[in-house]
Amino acid sequence: MALNKDDPRSVGGYRLLDRLGAGGMGAVYRGRSRSGREVAVKVVHAQYAEDAVFRTRFRQEIAAARRVSGAFTAPVVDADPEAARPWMATQYVPGPSLAASIRDRGPLRGAELRGLALGLVEALREIHRAGVVHRDLKPANVLMAGDGPRVIDFGISRAAENHTLTETGQMIGTPPFMSPEQFTDARSVGPASDVFSLGALLAYAVTGRGPFDADSPYVTAFRVVNEEPDLEAVPAPLREVVRRCLAKDPAHRPGLDELAGELARALPEPAPGDAPTVTLRRDPVPAGEPAAPETPAARAGARPGRRRRARALLAAATAAALALGLTAYLALGPDQEAGKRRGGTASPSGAARWASPPEGWRPWQTTLHASAARGLVKARGFGLDGSGAAAQCVPSRGAVYCGGDAALPVRLDASTGATEWRADLVPSGTAAGGYDSAVLGVRDGVVLVRQTRYDEDMNLEDSSVVGLDEATGRKVWTRTAGGDHVEAFFSSGLVLVPGRGRSLTAVAPRTGAERWTVELPAGRFCSFPETEQGLYVECMPDEEDATDSLLLVLDPADGSVRRLRTPIASGVFGTVDGRLLLLTADEAESGDVFTEILLIDPETGARERIEPAGGGLRGAGTLRDGTLWFTTPDGAVTAVSPRTGSVRWRTRTTLEQPGAAAPDPRTHTLYLASPAGRVAALDTREGTLLWETHPRSEGAVLGGVTGSAVLPHEGTLVVTTPDGTVFGMDPGHPDREPVPG
Repeated sequence: MALNKDDPRSVGGYRLLDRLGAGGMGAVYRGRSRSGREVAVKVVHAQYAEDAVFRTRFRQEIAAARRVSGAFTAPVVDADPEAARPWMATQYVPGPSLAASIRDRGPLRGAELRGLALGLVEALREIHRAGVVHRDLKPANVLMAGDGPRVIDFGISRAAENHTLTETGQMIGTPPFMSPEQFTDARSVGPASDVFSLGALLAYAVTGRGPFDADSPYVTAFRVVNEEPDLEAVPAPLREVVRRCLAKDPAHRPGLDELAGELARALPEPAPGDAPTVTLRRDPVPAGEPAAPETPAARAGARPGRRRRARALLAAATAAALALGLTAYLALGPDQEAGKRRGGTASPSGAARWASPPEGWRPWQTTLHASAARGLVKARGFGLDGSGAAAQCVPSRGAVYCGGDAALPVRLDASTGATEWRADLVPSGTAAGGYDSAVLGVRDGVVLVRQTRYDEDMNLEDSSVVGLDEATGRKVWTRTAGGDHVEAFFSSGLVLVPGRGRSLTAVAPRTGAERWTVELPAGRFCSFPETEQGLYVECMPDEEDATDSLLLVLDPADGSVRRLRTPIASGVFGTVDGRLLLLTADEAESGDVFTEILLIDPETGARERIEPAGGGLRGAGTLRDGTLWFTTPDGAVTAVSPRTGSVRWRTRTTLEQPGAAAPDPRTHTLYLASPAGRVAALDTREGTLLWETHPRSEGAVLGGVTGSAVLPHEGTLVVTTPDGTVFGMDPGHPDREPVPG
């Protein structure tokens, strides 16, 4: 969700990107550190910040959460309980909650259920080992990450040795997943209470219902305390384990070590034939069909086309592939002998698909902080060396122009990766790490750069747009970008620069000369959607109870404006047959989940609503080459017709948290990359997996960093990763080792 007008733009040095949700105690945002690491930032509501008891509880929450670590929890990375509005930052975990996953795809089965159950036991073991009782283990507090579940939100947890804040007998928790003692005697709540909640959660995971569900929370509470659980729909091997967890007497519930053994026996590992494998090529998944074969039990619990392979096993398969050295190996066809997999072409038809790179080109790899031949050789003393910065690049005519967080703009040679120049743009008085640059585009020999400065607390100081000579990196022109209602953008051959108040000025990219100025609507935060045709401004309202957004259709020639109203939860993704395509987001979801395709004629405002096949679309969406492409954190890629909503194909890769899909219509190839610099290529027509590569980035941190990108350029690929690594590769020979740039 977009930030509201009253939301802070930064907290504790973390720039806030969007709002993930809000609860009784505070709001949660997705934020980014200066190094590019993404975090979830919880900020206490202002009305509670002055409450001494509440502040004590929050301080206790932070202390408890800091003690918890493990593979299946989201650790605290920073916090300030003494701030005017106390806040806490934890690892950002991309992925839906268990509640959302089951609602959208039905109950869990097989390996996915086993991974969830054993992962939650391990998470509780780490939580209890730290002397903490979670007290609110429920489906909404379990995130289904690409490599296993994550237990989050210690907002009502307490240290086991500290009873001060619960001695009043206050009931804390969520009724369907609370233990009997949470209703009857809050002071007696201990680790066994979390075991009870785990039992209720596992029953929910395999049936879609809680074992004590009722229409009223009061009836639910009565059933938890007095009645036996309804476990009729729970499979027999698991039923007795869950029943033991749901014992009314805490002393009769199993300990976590005992429970782990029982769950491992009740949920055995799948047979080798059932486990996902890393294949050199994949057959495409027909439209509307599931991405992987289903067992009869899975079909009984979910609608066709909605089941997916276990995320945990997928991650294990990825790790196993890397450990066995199946890296550039994947560049070859399945009929190749193991001894012949080094070198060679990407596939038997590789030569026909991919042309040779330009003469003099070689595979290369560099970073944003490499020494430059001209300009500022090293940005020392300002914290602007680009180390760990998320690279953002634009290739153009044999060069690659890059910027990033805490990084000055650079020009790279697209053939060798050598840094040809670094722009000397550091303004005097810049705080360490308080400068960001973004390359908007290249036009008429000028590199267009948006630069932003922040103070030591990461509050916005100023923003401007600079035109740099593409050959030397020297400044050609500059314009101050005023206001915070919209960021500068490059579209339709014009640079759009926000001015004072609500004005927006179009300037010529070569000289920075003004072409025209328009006023943007008040009370709205605006953005420029990237479209293949036309110039548009999308303005979201600041009011929480607003019912629609404004879409401004601008004439690039004179700035004349036509206004269209669109649904509040929609966003413009591009154009199809001259019509604007919007995807309506599911407001109940914190991730990328879309319930409707909306096509709008920008001339008449006529609308066509399309319901996607299967009930919805999930993932990071990209509209390119007449197709909607969706990628999800577990490596799945889906091609969708924007005109009908039908699924053309769906293929699963082994990439973890891939960035947006990048189609190359000339070679009928779709590329995507992971934060670790692994790249995959798929056939755009059938979804066949052509090859995958080994990691190229040593600094990427999985689980909290996104932003990798693949940029096709003159028959080669330029790949960027969140830690500032940039490399060039030949798609016809992806196994060729790079030369340092």
